[in-house]
Amino acid sequence: MDQITTELFIGGEPRHASAKATYEILNPARPSDVVGHAAAANLSDVDAAMDAAQAAFPGWAGLSVDERAGYLHKIAKGLNADETETTGRTRLFTREHGKTLFETNIEIGRLVDRFAQVAGFAGRISESDRIEGPRFDTMVTRKSRGVTTLIVPWNWPLAILGSKLPQALLAGNTVVVKLSEFATLAPALTISRIAAMLPPGVVNLVTGDGTVIGDRLVTHPHVRQVNFTGSIRIGRHVMKMAAENITPVTLELGGNDAGILLDDAPLTPEFFQKLYISCFLTSGQICMALKRLYVPRVLFDDVIDGLSEVMDRQVVGDGLKEGVTMGPLTTARQKGLVSKMLAEADAAGADIRYLGKVDDKADFEAGYFLRPSLVVNADPDLSVVRDEQFGPTLPVIAYDSEDEAVAMANGTEYGLSSSVWSADESRAVTLAERLEAGFTNINSHGPTAMDGLSPFGGVKQSGIGRNFGVEGIQQFQEVHSISGASGAIF
Repeated sequence: MDQITTELFIGGEPRHASAKATYEILNPARPSDVVGHAAAANLSDVDAAMDAAQAAFPGWAGLSVDERAGYLHKIAKGLNADETETTGRTRLFTREHGKTLFETNIEIGRLVDRFAQVAGFAGRISESDRIEGPRFDTMVTRKSRGVTTLIVPWNWPLAILGSKLPQALLAGNTVVVKLSEFATLAPALTISRIAAMLPPGVVNLVTGDGTVIGDRLVTHPHVRQVNFTGSIRIGRHVMKMAAENITPVTLELGGNDAGILLDDAPLTPEFFQKLYISCFLTSGQICMALKRLYVPRVLFDDVIDGLSEVMDRQVVGDGLKEGVTMGPLTTARQKGLVSKMLAEADAAGADIRYLGKVDDKADFEAGYFLRPSLVVNADPDLSVVRDEQFGPTLPVIAYDSEDEAVAMANGTEYGLSSSVWSADESRAVTLAERLEAGFTNINSHGPTAMDGLSPFGGVKQSGIGRNFGVEGIQQFQEVHSISGASGAIF
């Protein structure tokens, strides 16, 4: 297949990295296949992107909220309007990332949906709050912060961009986007198309090695907000660097999400299919995927059997091939981390059940593939339970009381999302209120269970701040209170 090379996008135009350096993007289904090359920015490129965003800020912030919403509607309408181009970009994304075409189409479409959805919040964020007191009247307004750095990960880069970029734009900020070094090509083409539909400098794109340019993207004196999605380890570093300039940060970090089945959970084929999607979409490489499942002992064997039946129907292979339902992991490093967890569990005598069918044995052995697996009644001290796997494996643990299930679910440093599964939704809500997580679903879990209308983010070490909803836009605004004597303002 043909290789592609992507560029930076700064100040309204594509450009090579200043040193003309690039880096390779490999196909995780066939690592010998070079999909293309992406521009490798250096510090001078970051400075150029920041200067472009700073120059564009007064004009963009000076537009009304409705005018900015008009641009978002324009992007939503035009981004995927060319069907041939969109199809090519979708196939490129699958080839460089590994996820199936089905999943890639969801992600490409979801970004468009989020631009349209956020534009619809314009009326709500343009309103000021009124506080009428006995001595003072105060008008509480919200203002654009300025230049914003958005850093997105490799697993669902466009969908996650949709939780940040339209929000930052509607709030009146200009943006510098940093993509992961993995799965860069189709996202870079997508962001360049978005940037070209906006005034020059409103959206700028840099790609390259985070160890080279990452700190500059956070500490540059133009930056007034950082929004980062990624690991806890890197999130800590981002927060530390942002402290140099007292720059506000929003961090959506790792999750080791717990799901609790209650003893009245409806064990139907539809239930098990939904449970499977909650765990194994994108080979489990989703921060808000279900990663620990707690099951009443009385239902345990039935749940293992029902989930195993769905998992065994899956076909693992190249995501571009018809009939394949699970692709490879995106990086060799991630395959190694998950494999190490499973090896530790195996050495401890855990009951690990590998399921699903391999489409092509040669591809499977050469690529970054793992079959989906269950770790049955896993010891809670195993790393596959304690830590975020970010791969196609699920520890399933029996419990004897709801109090025990809640204690195990909450007994972690993570707190991104969670779920409760029951035929009695009021009962499920009562238990959900006891869970330590930023978001809890009832009878569903993961990205397919979100509509973007409500705030999403983590507690404990899974992050600070919120994306999505009106609150996700307000993260990108400063609060400005204007006060005067009672009766003087209103």
